[in-house]
Amino acid sequence: MSQIEKQNSEQKAAFDRVLLARNPERPYTLDLLTHVFSDFVEVHGDRRYADDAAVVCGFAKLDGIEVTVVGQQKGRDLNQRRHRNFAMPKPEGYRKALRLMSLAEKFGRPIVTIIDTPGAYPGIDAEERGQAEAIAYNLREMARFRVPIVAVVLGEGGSGGALAIGIADKVIMMENAVYSVISPEGCAAILWKDASKADLAASALKLTAGDLRGLKLVDAVVSESEAWEVGSGEKKDGKDRFEGVARSLKTLLIESLKELSAVEPSELPKLRFQKFRTMGRWVA
Repeated sequence: MSQIEKQNSEQKAAFDRVLLARNPERPYTLDLLTHVFSDFVEVHGDRRYADDAAVVCGFAKLDGIEVTVVGQQKGRDLNQRRHRNFAMPKPEGYRKALRLMSLAEKFGRPIVTIIDTPGAYPGIDAEERGQAEAIAYNLREMARFRVPIVAVVLGEGGSGGALAIGIADKVIMMENAVYSVISPEGCAAILWKDASKADLAASALKLTAGDLRGLKLVDAVVSESEAWEVGSGEKKDGKDRFEGVARSLKTLLIESLKELSAVEPSELPKLRFQKFRTMGRWVA
C-alpha cells in the first residue's frame, strides 16, 4: 500500500467512526440507565429558569453503590429529537447538571457523567441566558469537587458542550465514540473552506477512542465489537446488541469508582488538576 493509499484509508476509518458515533440506533443515556444502573430517580429543573430535556439528571445505584448520574440525551425520532433539542444543552441544562453534582458533593455520592452531544446549543436565547458562563462555571466547580467523578463518552463528545460535564478523575470512552474540540465538518469549513473534506479533518483531529487513548486523554476504552460492525452500523445481535457492551462498561465503572473511593477526598481535586494540566504537554 502506498503512502497516499494509507492516508486515505486512515481518513476513511476516522470518519467511519464519526458516522457510527452519530448512528441513531446507538444506545443513549436512558439506555445506559436501564442496562447499567438501577433505581434511577430523575430530578428536573435548574431552580432558576426551566428544565432542559437535553440533560437527564438523577440519583441511581450501580451494583449497590449510590451515585449521581448526569447525561446528555438524544432522541430516536424527530419529535423526540426536538424535545431533547438534539442533545444540545442550553444554560439551564448545565445549571441543572451542576445542581445535581453539588448535591452529590454535599452527600458524598460519586458522580457519573454520560457525554453524548454535538455541542452546546448556539442559539441567541441560550447566549442571552449565559451559555458560555454556565459552561465555564461547570468547569470550575467540577475541578473542585471532593467526590469521585467518572465520565463516559458514549457517542459524540463535541467541544465545550461535552467538556462542561467532562472534568473527571477517570474518562471512559466507547470504542466507536468520538471526542473533539470541533466537528470534522466545522473543522474542514474553517481550514479548507470546504465541509466535504470532513474525512481529512476527522483524521487530523485525532478524535477516535484509539487516538485519544494513545494520547492519554482518556483512561479506558470499552470494546463494541460484540455490538457493531465498524463502518456499517449494522446490528450484530438482533435481540439486544448493547447487552454485552453494557456489562463491560458496568464492570469498568465499578472498578473505577472503587479505585477512586480509596483516595482521600481532599486529594481528588489536586489529582484532577494535575491530570488536566498534563494534557497536551509537549516534550521535545
